[in-house]
Amino acid sequence: MTASPGAVRYRWSELACDRPMSLLERRRVIGQHMMISQVILKKGCLVPTHAHANEQFCCVMRGRLRFLIGAQGDPSRKDAVLESGDVLHLPSNVPHSAEAIEETLVLDMFSPPSEKTGIDQPAAERR
Repeated sequence: MTASPGAVRYRWSELACDRPMSLLERRRVIGQHMMISQVILKKGCLVPTHAHANEQFCCVMRGRLRFLIGAQGDPSRKDAVLESGDVLHLPSNVPHSAEAIEETLVLDMFSPPSEKTGIDQPAAERR
């Protein structure tokens, strides 16, 4: 990490990696008003349905990721397969889940930032 007046440069390879769930690795930079996460989902990784107050942009850098958008059991639940170059915008409190069709690298941006997002919630608190 290097800094200049008011600016900080980070290197993903130098940031701590956490594994909040099986088959998922995450590195994060948390700012005052937003957060960016580099997430690697191994093939078969299943992120259960959850929602969070943060607005989220999911940018697929490589791989393929299947999203289900909406609450489980809701007939209006939608399916979306994202590939390299796709961006998905999830407004606040929209229930969603994801499954890695193949190993996938995403950049997730959240606002406001928080130490905990939907995948950090205990299963009982997910929607």
